[in-house]
Amino acid sequence: MNKKHRLFALLFAMMLVLAACASNEVEPQDDEGDADTEVSGSVDVAAVWTGTEQENFQAVLDAFTEETGIEAAYKSTGDDVGAYLGTQIEGGNPPDVAMLPQAGLLRDLAGEGSLTPANEDVQAAMQENFAEDWLELGSVDGALYGVYFKAANKSTWWYNTAVFDQAGVQPPATWDEMLQAAQTVNASGVPFVSIGGGDGWTLTDWFENIYIQVAGPEKYDQLANHEIPWTDPSVIEALEVFAQLVGDEANIAGGTAGALQTDFPTSVQQVFSDPPEAATVYEGDFVAGVITGETKAKAGDYDFFNFPQVGGAGAAVVGGGDAAVALTDNEAAQELLAYLATPEAAEIWASAGGFTSANQNVDVSVYPDELTARSAEAVASAETFRFDLSDLQPAEFGGTVGKGLFLRFQDFIQSPDDPEAAAAALEKDAAKAF
Repeated sequence: MNKKHRLFALLFAMMLVLAACASNEVEPQDDEGDADTEVSGSVDVAAVWTGTEQENFQAVLDAFTEETGIEAAYKSTGDDVGAYLGTQIEGGNPPDVAMLPQAGLLRDLAGEGSLTPANEDVQAAMQENFAEDWLELGSVDGALYGVYFKAANKSTWWYNTAVFDQAGVQPPATWDEMLQAAQTVNASGVPFVSIGGGDGWTLTDWFENIYIQVAGPEKYDQLANHEIPWTDPSVIEALEVFAQLVGDEANIAGGTAGALQTDFPTSVQQVFSDPPEAATVYEGDFVAGVITGETKAKAGDYDFFNFPQVGGAGAAVVGGGDAAVALTDNEAAQELLAYLATPEAAEIWASAGGFTSANQNVDVSVYPDELTARSAEAVASAETFRFDLSDLQPAEFGGTVGKGLFLRFQDFIQSPDDPEAAAAALEKDAAKAF
């Protein structure tokens, strides 16, 4: 081989080496790029749920893992979620995701900078699947933090179907119709309603449903934030409406004294005892669990109607819910929030029972019975939904036994003829709390 040919051969060999090196360098870059677009690893999740509820939620987490490859480890917080998270945050070791049962707690944690805002994927999933009210409930100062995965309908009024049939009354649609039905049922020999007034929280739910329909959602929000006082005329009007029912002791099983000595589970049992001690009981969709678990009532023995419409402000649903929030910058936390905002995630628990979703795109046929489906549909389709007002208050005013709202509404049941005095007492307590 002459000198010229040797030179060409050397150049050709160098080109092959360079090409091989370039090929070896490009391949890892492609792999790296793919890794950047896929989230892996694990996510720690904390919630109050135990027993059957924990098992059902674990099924949701297992499906999330199967879909994403991200492992999800669950831990129960105990009943006081706020105290548990406070300790974990202070110790620098919060869970990646927590389920918050109180809108006020979400607001507090966001305000102190303990929450990570939802990313674009979570926001898109929420906008696709939830009504605007639910996005607002999960937001603080315009930033979305919470995905309301589990909801509760607190605008359901339950009744003994046999008592209604015997009295010849139909489920009422308006407050006036209900007062007329109460007279007819009372005349048949059964008091119209059982009230679990021994648990003050039940009375706050009564007031909230009346108030939002008397005053409308804007005033409801103002009262919840104490932007108007509890002595506002709208509050007094709502108390006057409440008094139309509780002011007549003939309507109440055991009268006023009986109501104040009755706890919530007993108030449900009284309606389905043999013979029944009352025809109806007002409380949330969780009443169904008490009926099936603690009475002998069977399907067909019980039903519910929506909280009767009061005044002209329009129908509304008051309820509660558990919001998933991220407490760390772990990208897997955002993946879980986005998943929980999908109908597929909600349908896993919905099909098992004991669950209501606010997701508008959940197939209601997955619910295990017609009553649950109706209640859930009312939540998801509500034009106006507001969170339980007492849960939005400082705990000393809105959530403490023997104080604040609990105590003042128990006092009101005893003296429903003086709504102005009740409103003044409520305002005095609220002013201290705020």
